[in-house]
Amino acid sequence: MQNKEAKELLSKYRQRNCTEEELAQLESWYLDYQDEASDLGPEELLEARAKVWAKLPVHQNRPQVVRLWPRIAAVASIVLCLAIGWWFFNNKSVVNPASGKGEVAKILPGGNKAMLTLADGSEISLNDVANGTLASQPGMTITKNKDGQLEYHIAPGAGSGKESFNTISTPAGGQYQVILPDGTRVWLNAGSSLKYPTTFAGQERKVSLEGEGYFEVAHDQNKPFKVESNDQTVEVLGTHFNISAYDDDKEVKTTLLKGKVRVKTEKTGSSEILKPGEQAVLVNHSLKVAEVMTEDVVAWKNNSFVFNNEKLGSIMRKIARWYDVEVICPPDLAEMVFAGSGSRNRSIQQTLRIMELTESVHFKIEGRRITVMP
Repeated sequence: MQNKEAKELLSKYRQRNCTEEELAQLESWYLDYQDEASDLGPEELLEARAKVWAKLPVHQNRPQVVRLWPRIAAVASIVLCLAIGWWFFNNKSVVNPASGKGEVAKILPGGNKAMLTLADGSEISLNDVANGTLASQPGMTITKNKDGQLEYHIAPGAGSGKESFNTISTPAGGQYQVILPDGTRVWLNAGSSLKYPTTFAGQERKVSLEGEGYFEVAHDQNKPFKVESNDQTVEVLGTHFNISAYDDDKEVKTTLLKGKVRVKTEKTGSSEILKPGEQAVLVNHSLKVAEVMTEDVVAWKNNSFVFNNEKLGSIMRKIARWYDVEVICPPDLAEMVFAGSGSRNRSIQQTLRIMELTESVHFKIEGRRITVMP
């Protein structure tokens, strides 16, 4: 968008005459423009922000739930974004990079990264390995297909020997997809691992999950599929569901998108049967079930962040996993509640800058350490 066109749309916005399409154009322009507006270091950014905020013609009271992104925000974030954009157009001389200052290295988003550990303990890095056959084990071959997914091919009659296991693990800043020996598809989020047998030879199909995974289970009425994770077992026949079971989260969340699952606690033996659109939350060996927006829960699988009235502490843990950074967040700020959505393909600077537009939190970046500030 040219500056002249943007100014005209900003003028229409200030007069409340923008159409939905024009508003979307402005929001898209602002996200691009503010990323190009400055390569300042942390101190210069803080100083520039203070100058901009002091001169803005509009000031909004902070809502209890802080809205992050303009399309989801009601008034506060949109007005703030566009007011800052308007101010930049008319006062650009105030924001200038200091000469001779070092630039903050851009922290890029995560991508397809994983390590496969075979039954004999040998490891295969899946990050840059070429498509094709990766390994052969008794009765099967393991390949990386044209879509970059890990896939198992079982020979006829295989599965009668000793049971062996493979483990696929994603680091912080990684994600991966695997097609299990029975055809079940699993998406692993950052900082997660899945342990599974190389063949499902017994009367059940059992795997173990740490972290977060989305499952599309191949139907087999004679062999229930079970996922063990952090003091619970999820049992299904064929269905689509998501499990989030990170060690640094206090809750284990199981969300059903299609079919039916039973969630059982290992400690007490209590269980709940979920219907599509429901989520079971395990806290202190107790299960609670509630309806949720399933598309929000699995947004990560589609490379999106969606925060629906979520505490900042939880949001920053997700950001830390995806961008492979260390986050320092004071307890009082961790309890703040935010709502919003955005792409996981942005750099961390872009993501945090959008959050800062709420004027409720600010961030200091030092190498790969992010400090949350009021």
